[in-house]
Amino acid sequence: MALFSSASSSTTTFAIALFTLFLIGSSSAQLSENFYAKKCPKVLSAVKSVVQSAVAKEPRMGGSLLRLFFHDCFVNGCDGSVLLDGPSSEKTAPPNNNSLRGYEVIDAIKSKVEAICPGIVSCADITAIAARDSVNILGGPFWKVKLGRRDSKTGFFQLASSGVLPGPSSSLSTLISNFKDQGLSTKDMVALSGAHTIGKARCATYGSRIYTEKNIDSLFAKARQKNCPSNSNGTPKDNNVAPLDFKTPNHFDNSYYKNLINKKGLLHSDQVLFDGGSTDSLVTAYSNNQKAFESDFVTAMIKMGNIKPLTGSNGEIRRQCRSPN
Repeated sequence: MALFSSASSSTTTFAIALFTLFLIGSSSAQLSENFYAKKCPKVLSAVKSVVQSAVAKEPRMGGSLLRLFFHDCFVNGCDGSVLLDGPSSEKTAPPNNNSLRGYEVIDAIKSKVEAICPGIVSCADITAIAARDSVNILGGPFWKVKLGRRDSKTGFFQLASSGVLPGPSSSLSTLISNFKDQGLSTKDMVALSGAHTIGKARCATYGSRIYTEKNIDSLFAKARQKNCPSNSNGTPKDNNVAPLDFKTPNHFDNSYYKNLINKKGLLHSDQVLFDGGSTDSLVTAYSNNQKAFESDFVTAMIKMGNIKPLTGSNGEIRRQCRSPN
């Protein structure tokens, strides 16, 4: 009896020790706003200085860096995989090829950060901080970014090509489904779509809408047609760009939603948010209340930033963002 009791006690002690280790491990693996406070205290100012310079030179870059983070997180989580080069990289997947931009800015940030804290800050975290700074520099809200992500060692071309990334011709049901698959609600989706208050889109992504769709303001369509001819398909004019928010293209505000109510959404996937469907009320609310939009946008950005991060001993800290170590 004594032997049984002793064994039971020993097993219990071992189990408690294991559980304690698990708690310590899981808590250390969580993302934290203060992750680099001691390891690399100057990382935030280093990132912001490069983003500020890039956006001052070309305001469109703010939208590009924000989109880069979104496309990273939606393909196997926020792991910097979208930054990797190579013939089968995510960069070459149809939704990203000749479309994503801002890689050079990420490279410049990484170079600056490596000079002050070599081997400490991940490319995934740099992308997350750069997205926040882009929004804030262009007049949008500031929030504390949760950090501690590590970088993937490989890209995910097949997954990036599989439809997980919403496209410019997506229906409302597809948008809702795509975001739900990432653990994001319909409210998150409508708020994150407000990122289209900055940035530009290529003629190839909106040409069909401005010539064939009915739920579009006719004068707005005609204005866009001047820079996007109907016969542009497959020609260099496919790359002509227009602002996603024609009212305040370089300022992060709620004009995007006001445009939708006036049938002046540039992309099909923009206008479906206000077209007699389930999200009309959210668009109306955000068009009337910029603070409500900004608050929900920040909440959704933090949620998106928490999608499947690599933490602890998973992944690596890349020395260069374009290639694994």
